[in-house]
Amino acid sequence: MLRIYVWLYVAFLYAPIAIITLFSFHSSPALTFPFEGVSLRWYAKIFSDATFMASLWNSVIVGASTALVTTILGSLTALGLARLKGRIQTLFGLLAFGPVALPGLFLGIALVMLFSQIGLQRSLVTIIIAHVLFTLPFFIEAVRSRIEYFDLSLEEAARDLGATPLQTFRLVTLPIIGPTIGGAAILSFALSFDEFIITVFVSGNDTTLPLTIWSMMRRAVSPDINAASVISLGLSIGLILIGGLLVWYQRRLALSARAKDMEA
Repeated sequence: MLRIYVWLYVAFLYAPIAIITLFSFHSSPALTFPFEGVSLRWYAKIFSDATFMASLWNSVIVGASTALVTTILGSLTALGLARLKGRIQTLFGLLAFGPVALPGLFLGIALVMLFSQIGLQRSLVTIIIAHVLFTLPFFIEAVRSRIEYFDLSLEEAARDLGATPLQTFRLVTLPIIGPTIGGAAILSFALSFDEFIITVFVSGNDTTLPLTIWSMMRRAVSPDINAASVISLGLSIGLILIGGLLVWYQRRLALSARAKDMEA
């Protein structure tokens, strides 16, 4: 019975995604069975839509900018947290992860009020700022979990051998935590690419892909919406899988190195 429940649960989660994907290849505009044939006409229609392509490009710009800023700020924060001890480390760790516990609606309203007070017009810049605030806690937590297994004595050994702080970071620290940083950066891009609730509040005339799909659905539910959703879903899943593989590879290297140390 437990196995049956698990399979039913999985089917309940993924059945809507399977149906959307199936009808995105439907040759007929009808969104009902029976399935009449396979066609790529809806994908061709989407890629010929200037509004869709502009929003897709905006999402790529926002996601890449968010990943870049998040990587810089998050790496510095994670390295700093690793050097704190005791209750101070716990306190700052909770503060760094705090925005995740806040509802997206609250963050969106708070950011709109902040941008209004400082006179910053809503644009792609405000979307990037909001997405950095949203993705930064996830990045910090992912990198910090790796740094917890990092032997800080390696940095001390490099400094004793005459390396400068920059050389120590570039030649010792970064090669060890680099795959984790890369995976967390890809995760930040994926989270930014799909973010909708906060983006609704902080976007201006330039919209992202989720907002465009939502706007299309307000007019009518058509097969090209299925194609747009599958494209967005495919990009997000691909990025998350790549990031997960990088983190898995990093952990495998860490476990292998630890096993060799124990054997020695």
